[in-house]
Amino acid sequence: MYLTRFRINTARVGARRLLSSPQRMHAAVMSSFAEIPPPAGQGPRVLWRIDHDSRAATHLHIVSPAKPDLTHLVEQAGWPETGRWETFDYGPFLDRLAVGQRWTFRLTANPVHTARRTDDEPTKITAHVGVRHQMGWLLQRQDNAGFRVLEKAPEHQLVPERDRHELIVHNRRELAFNKAGQSKPVTLVSVTFDGRLEVTDPAALRRALTHGLGKAKGYGCGLMTLAKA
Repeated sequence: MYLTRFRINTARVGARRLLSSPQRMHAAVMSSFAEIPPPAGQGPRVLWRIDHDSRAATHLHIVSPAKPDLTHLVEQAGWPETGRWETFDYGPFLDRLAVGQRWTFRLTANPVHTARRTDDEPTKITAHVGVRHQMGWLLQRQDNAGFRVLEKAPEHQLVPERDRHELIVHNRRELAFNKAGQSKPVTLVSVTFDGRLEVTDPAALRRALTHGLGKAKGYGCGLMTLAKA
């Protein structure tokens, strides 16, 4: 597995076109591989995420089974003379995960649930729109994903029973874009989770880090990354 980081030059028209359409960005990411990656469900998959840091820099992060070549992205959305990307061997880090380790994490996800307005209607996939429900979506998945989100000390909980975890939700985005072969546009809501976790099941967490969490993985959702707490 590989972890790749690429800085996007947002002043370029090509970059703005990619950032405005998850479908275009997905196609650009998948074009980074000489061999077509395996389909979803057949092992680790290609995951990607767009991050904006405190210095207003925009980065593309990719986790992939094969090493990508981002030359076309440098030419289209980077700095052709000086631009480059960084790719790291992700395997050694994944192998070192152990029970009890604590990490900060970031995850951009598409928190959804199934709902219906009446008993006669079929269920449909609906986005969670409130922060409390979005947090609940992640907390419901933490056990199966091999981690637990750390809880704050009681004296640091600003709103009792509603501010228990070291977790924030931000960068909510409502996306709508056309998909080839479909008359209706694709719509989805994505949010970014930042927090601190403790590893409870290294094998399950490795799977979450390499297979993704939730839906809309082809559209920049599902990629969780860890950093030193």
